[in-house]
Order: sequence, then structure tokens, then C-alpha cells
Amino acid sequence: MATSVHDDLEQQQAGPPRKGVDKVVFGVAAGLALVFLLYGAVDSKGFGTSTGSVLSWITANFGWFFVLTSGGFLIFSVFLAATRYGNIKLGADDSEPEFSTFSWVSMMFATGMGIGLMFYGVAEPLTHLNTPPMGMAEPGSEEAAHLAMEYTFFHWGFHPWSMYAVIGLAIAYFAYRKGGGNLISAAFRPLLGNRVDGPTGRGIDILAIIATLFGSATSLGLGALQITGGLADVFGSKGYGTTAAALVIGVLTLCFVISAVSGIDKGIKWLSNANAVAAGLLVFFLFVVGPTVFIMGTFTESLGGYLTHLPTMSFRTGVFGGSEWLNGWTIFYWAWWVSWTPFVGMFIARISKGRTIRQFVVFVIAIPSLVSFIWFSILGGSAFDLQLTEGKDMKALVDAGLETTLFGTLRSFPLSSVTVVLAVFLIAIFFITGADSASIVMGMLSENGTEEPRRSLVVFWGVATGAVATVLLITGGEDGLGALQTGVIIVGFPFLVVLIGLCVSLWKSLRQEKFESTLRGPLRRTVIDHQRERQPADRD
Repeated sequence: MATSVHDDLEQQQAGPPRKGVDKVVFGVAAGLALVFLLYGAVDSKGFGTSTGSVLSWITANFGWFFVLTSGGFLIFSVFLAATRYGNIKLGADDSEPEFSTFSWVSMMFATGMGIGLMFYGVAEPLTHLNTPPMGMAEPGSEEAAHLAMEYTFFHWGFHPWSMYAVIGLAIAYFAYRKGGGNLISAAFRPLLGNRVDGPTGRGIDILAIIATLFGSATSLGLGALQITGGLADVFGSKGYGTTAAALVIGVLTLCFVISAVSGIDKGIKWLSNANAVAAGLLVFFLFVVGPTVFIMGTFTESLGGYLTHLPTMSFRTGVFGGSEWLNGWTIFYWAWWVSWTPFVGMFIARISKGRTIRQFVVFVIAIPSLVSFIWFSILGGSAFDLQLTEGKDMKALVDAGLETTLFGTLRSFPLSSVTVVLAVFLIAIFFITGADSASIVMGMLSENGTEEPRRSLVVFWGVATGAVATVLLITGGEDGLGALQTGVIIVGFPFLVVLIGLCVSLWKSLRQEKFESTLRGPLRRTVIDHQRERQPADRD
């Protein structure tokens, strides 16, 4: 009891959040970004070899750690929502949400996974169908189809969104209920005390900027390649080179910088809402003209299989076999999602003020996961029907390149000239919404967590994102971007420890708040006065 009140006093005495640009955080992050950029540009092959070796070491030795922690984040999130803590608001008790539920969900979905669903909506289920997970079924068989959809649901369902939830929940709680500012480091005050204002806290925020910059740059580069692939499909070309992809990056960079400087309540919200509507139209059309009954059966069986086998899949490490597949897919995914948690979590926190913890957990984990399940059932199910029922060689489509599987599948259905164009449009808009939210988050981290960072910072990080993607694409092609993607995961690896620390810090503060709420009147004043008397005059 004494410790709780002591921590409360320490947090109260920490003072208001710092204001203005943090020159240390901004300068170090910009300098490190430049070093990585030069290394990747001058020696893209060496960069790829080095990062690949480190990634292999991480997945081989710490795969079990990814598995345990990812399952723990899900359990922790569900526990908070299901208990009395779920009633606590992310803000003052009388605060109200800033955005409508539709806009709120649209923005978090577009930022968190929108582009990934476009890229992997057909590619991942088809890959697992023809190369079953851990060799547990015959390629192309019914059992392989079951495994393919269940593991696709697993990689895009509750686990990744729970990672986003724990960091977003911690940041929103300490920012809006405790007044600590929109910084990842601020959420560590119950554990680190005033050290969050020093090198330790700044180190956390610098790491978050680096992970955000290279994560969004990688997606921008890979998205540009997919967009050029879609344009080649539309115009009947054999394909475009890296120069065209670089031009696409330039256009997209201009678009998301304009969107970012217009603010979250304008550019990002409008684009996210448009995204949600356009994506809904695409999958609804495919659902109607495609194998509707087969899709419904796929969704029903896959959801049941996913929920049934979730505990087993959640804690499978491959120690008894199948480790190579798990390292290449599941562990790779968990590491990739962790690398995205800094900016996705901060952005979700920024748009969630006024929500209760229960609302936050349900809408951040359950709703996006359900949408993902529907998405993969329609796109992946349609591709399954083409291979299993109509006998089309969909494996050849996968072998030709993952970025073209979506367009090749759409070409098998009516009005493909329209749906392919719509798909290219969606990919572009998803990238804009993801990249502009990342630019705003990097601006927030550079300016001590302010909700509305100055435009010059947002523009700087937006241009930097486009520059990193362009340079590595031109100098290294797909290999350069692949090396950068690997580097992002390596940078994001320490965030497993950061996420665990956030959970501990949040739990400690929530318990403290519940305890404080039980103290009333003279009793509370007596306990607090007693703790003040016991405190030393000077604290580190």
C-alpha cells in the first residue's frame, strides 16, 4: 500500500510533459537513419548479408520468446477487458471520444494492416495451400486448405492486434488519464521514475522513431513494386522497372505528406473512411460474383478450426519438428508486427482518447480480426475455389510473384478491368494512410509527444521515409528492400522487452488507481501525508 502511494507522489512530482522539439531525440534518430541509409545504399549486398545473419540468429535462439510473449499479450489484454479494470476511461471520467466508431476503426485498420491485407489476401492462403505448414498435409489437398486458412487467420488475427493493443493502451492511459504526454517513454514512469526524462527514456523514443521510419519505408517500397505490377496488368505490359517504382514512391510521398500536414481529423480520417468503403465494395463484389457458398463455408470452417486450434498454434515452437517453417512464417510475422508496434500503437492511442479500456480492447483486437477473417475468406476462398474446384493452376500464379497473385485472381472474375484498377487504388490509399500516420507519430516522438506536431517535422520525416525507400530500391532493387525489411525486424526485436515493460507499468498503475479509489477523505490524506514524511528531501 505504501509503495503505491509513493509511486503516485513520484508521478505527481514529475512535472508537466516537456515542450518543444527534443533536439537529442530528433538529432540522434536523424543521424542513425542517415547512417543506415548510407550503409544500405553503398553496400546493399553487405547490408543484406549482415542483417540476414542477425535475423537468423534471433529467430533460431529467441523464437520461443516471441511465442511466449505474443500469447501473453493476448491473455493480458483479455484479462483487462473482462475485469473491473475495463471500466476505466482513457482520459478523464467525463471525457468523450474524439472520433466516431466507424472513423476510429477505419483509421486503426488502415494504419495497422490495410496494405498487408491487399498484398497477402490471396498470396498467403495460396502459398500455404500448395506448401502446407510444417508439411502437415499433402499439397493442394483439403487438409492443406484447412491448415492454410487457419494459419492465415492465426498470423493476422488476435495475436498481432493484441501487440498493438498493449502498447496503444499503455500510451493512451498515461497520456490522457495521467497527463504524461504522447510518448512511449512516458508510460514507463511507474517503473523508471524520473529517469524517463533522461537518456533511458530518450533511448526508447529514438528506437521507436528508427523502427517507424524503416518499417514505413519498407512498406512504401514494396507497395510501389506491387502498384507497378498492377499498372502493368492494367495496361498489358510485361512489367516496369525500378525507375517507375521510384516515380510511384515520389507521388505517394507527396500525397501522404499533404495528408499528414492536414491533420488526423481531416486527411487521415477522410482517406481511412474512403478506404473502408472502397475495400468493402471490392470484397462484396467478389463475394457476390464469386463462389458465395464456398466462401461462406470457408469462413465458417476456418473460424471454427482457428478457435479450436488457437491454444496449440499459439505455443508451438517447432522444437519437435517444423522449426524452419515456423521461423520463416510465424516467428517472422511476430517479429514484423513487433517492429510496427511503436507507430501503430502510438497512432491508435492518439485516436482513442475517451474510450474505456474494455471498448479499446474489443475494438482494437476483436473487430479488426473479424474483418481480417472475412477478408481472407473472400479473397483466399475465391482463389481456393479456382484451384480446388475449377482446376486452375494457381500455384504457377504464386511462383510468378506474390505481388501479382491478387490481380491474377481478380482476372478470373467478371469486370476484372474495374476491380484491378480498384485494387491498385486501394493499395495506394492504404500506403498513404499508413505512411502519413507514421510521419505524424515520428513528429510526435520528436516533439515530446505533442498531439499536433509542427508541420516541418512531419514533412521532414515524410520525405525521409520516401527517400529511404527510393534509395534502397534503386541501389539494391528488391534485395535492398528485403534487407531493409530484415533490418526493421532486428531494430524491432528490443521492443519485445519494451512491450513487456509497458504491460508491467500499466498493470502497476491500474492497481494503484483502484487502490487509491478506495481511500476516502481523512484516510487518504493521512496515508499520503505519512508517505511525504518518509520521502527523502532529494531524489535521483
